[in-house]
Amino acid sequence: MTAPVTLQFLGASGTVTGSKYLVEAGERRLLVDAGMYQGAKELRLRNREPFPDASTLDLVVVTHAHADHTSYLPALVNQGFSGPIFCTQGTARLAEIVLRDSAYLQELETENAIRGGYSKHAHPEPLYTKADAEWTIELFQTVEFDTDVALGHGVVARWTRAGHILASASVNVTIDGVAVLFSGDLGRESHPVVRHRDTPPGARWVLCESTYGDREHEDPAVAHVAMADAITRTVARGGSVVIPAFAIDRTEAVLHALVALQREGRIPEVPVLVDGPMSMRALDVYRDMPEELAEGVTVEDFLGLRRLEEVRTSRQSRKARDEKGSRIIISSSGMLEGGRVLSWLQKLLPDEKNCVVIVGYQGEGTRGRDIIEGARHVKINGRHVPVRAEIVDENGFSAHAGASELVSWVAALDPRPETVFLVHGEPGSAAALEERIETELGITTVVARHGEKVLLSEPVDEDLEDSEE
Repeated sequence: MTAPVTLQFLGASGTVTGSKYLVEAGERRLLVDAGMYQGAKELRLRNREPFPDASTLDLVVVTHAHADHTSYLPALVNQGFSGPIFCTQGTARLAEIVLRDSAYLQELETENAIRGGYSKHAHPEPLYTKADAEWTIELFQTVEFDTDVALGHGVVARWTRAGHILASASVNVTIDGVAVLFSGDLGRESHPVVRHRDTPPGARWVLCESTYGDREHEDPAVAHVAMADAITRTVARGGSVVIPAFAIDRTEAVLHALVALQREGRIPEVPVLVDGPMSMRALDVYRDMPEELAEGVTVEDFLGLRRLEEVRTSRQSRKARDEKGSRIIISSSGMLEGGRVLSWLQKLLPDEKNCVVIVGYQGEGTRGRDIIEGARHVKINGRHVPVRAEIVDENGFSAHAGASELVSWVAALDPRPETVFLVHGEPGSAAALEERIETELGITTVVARHGEKVLLSEPVDEDLEDSEE
């Protein structure tokens, strides 16, 4: 008898972080994505929960390189996983950067907590080390797009462009004749920098992200008005602008917009600093893979600023923070949860001359969400920093599909899904998308619950009425 095929939601269910989906068929076990939780403390505490039998996982499939899809991988290795990790070439190159940076920050934050004495734990330890990250990187095996790839253990998978970040994908996984499609993070129907998304082969079972399931993206006649105006008035009053941006893709998209604004004469010419080793290494990957850029886009379209400064080392960063004059600073992390942007915020937030431009989704419980919602101070490195700088929310940079774009993605799938499971979304967003897909497409749609396990193969035919159990 063929073993039943099941799917369990171990992350990004009821929230937008920590993507992990476990597929099991008898003793065979594969994981799709392995992200860490970010944001609220109750979510971050889940990162410390041991993964169920990590050493018995056969393989991992990765949709794209963002930390909420990859940065738990070294924790799996730390717990005994040693199988292959399959992803596209661009994802492998970017994930190396993410994992090394994550391990470094965890070790650094642990050291700071010990020295500063602000940890509640007597002996704080990082979730994993830089050595764990290096062992993980050795497990990467790259695949081509739009090709059925035999992964071993009776598993076949196919990666299709998702248009979210460079080399991101939706992945169709088949095991024992059961096919399930994982959307990964879906980009908009067009992307300013990277190649646009394609439609993958459909499947009976589909996991679809729902980050913006309750809202649409505006396409204004004039792009990035909020950011351009904020930069202009901040420079006029002698202040600086800090733009917290995800190191991977959002930094490139912001640079692309600034190049366009500068060419159009819509912003003053001031130094633009990209501060962060992770951001700079990601920029190097984008430089090295022009085949992954959108049609008609060249490297000069996002690196052609006249006063662009690349800040790679910590010494260069400290020197830059001591310099005078108006500047635009792009630094990660995008949700203000770590990285050099925190040092810039400590310096710039208390002064009303300055400005912070938020250019991405801010998860619940993050500093970014707190600032957007009007927090009067935020805690950074154990101290409360007053928020007096101007805060601007620029909505023109989303790399996630809006509600109608998500519905159209599902509608285009062939074969038509029997059931769509909604993941990677906060409850209100997922509930709104659930109603739209069921109403407009007539497809059974379920908001996934954390820890829930569902049967994907045909149920065993048993006559329950004759059972005396």
